[in-house]
Amino acid sequence: MTPPPRADGSGPGWSATQYALFEEERTRPVRDLLAAVPARPERVLRAVDLGCGPGNSTAVLIDRYPAAVVNGVDSSPDMLDAACRRLPGIGFLRGDIAAWRAETQCDVILSNAALQWVPDHATLLPRLAGMLAPGGSLAVQMPDNHDEPSHALMRAVAAEAPWAAALEGVAAARGPIARADWYYRLLRPVCARVDIWRTTYVHALGGGADAVVEWVRGTGLRPFLAPLDDAARAGFLARYRALVAAAYPRQPDGAVLLPFPRLFIVATR
Repeated sequence: MTPPPRADGSGPGWSATQYALFEEERTRPVRDLLAAVPARPERVLRAVDLGCGPGNSTAVLIDRYPAAVVNGVDSSPDMLDAACRRLPGIGFLRGDIAAWRAETQCDVILSNAALQWVPDHATLLPRLAGMLAPGGSLAVQMPDNHDEPSHALMRAVAAEAPWAAALEGVAAARGPIARADWYYRLLRPVCARVDIWRTTYVHALGGGADAVVEWVRGTGLRPFLAPLDDAARAGFLARYRALVAAAYPRQPDGAVLLPFPRLFIVATR
């Protein structure tokens, strides 16, 4: 049996190729996030992308701050290989976000769709904010879709026979994130300004239920599939797909609409 995934999402099965199937949709939120960071491009000398994945978010960070020294950090070798191919001049490091420490103060610390995998936000986020230079910003975006059908159905199938025994405890690898007011109260004592908002993107996906399944295979479904052998994985996917097809009906043009809520935080020292 494959070892279970770590709580930070760095276990087996992260695939840059799978993640990139919906790269445009996955990159749009980081553009929106960085657009809300207070404008001070001439003073942004050092920026880091925590959980950089295949480098799509790092590329947006470089476009926003072309004069800055930019680094990326990720726990997945496959993601880092893809990031290095995309941006060969950038320093990418393999590491665990929960243990990462900046060597010098940062002007921007970006984390796009990664911190939902990292536990203990009460400790993590103030610690990251403490690594900012005066006037620097912590910019975080996290999927807030724990209770959406796409994710609730994963947990429901995982609780059924014959998968329940193999997947016991897997749902706890990623729980719901906290409310916006909790993050505000957490960060306001250490930051001069905390801007928080929630956006639901409604993605029109061609391909029906299969498109939804392929989307989540690159992220939230991965911990549920990793512990299963081939036969069990195929059965799990078939059962999950049938439930997804009922939850996300086809539109007249054949597409399905996938609502995707995300929480955004820009905390500036």
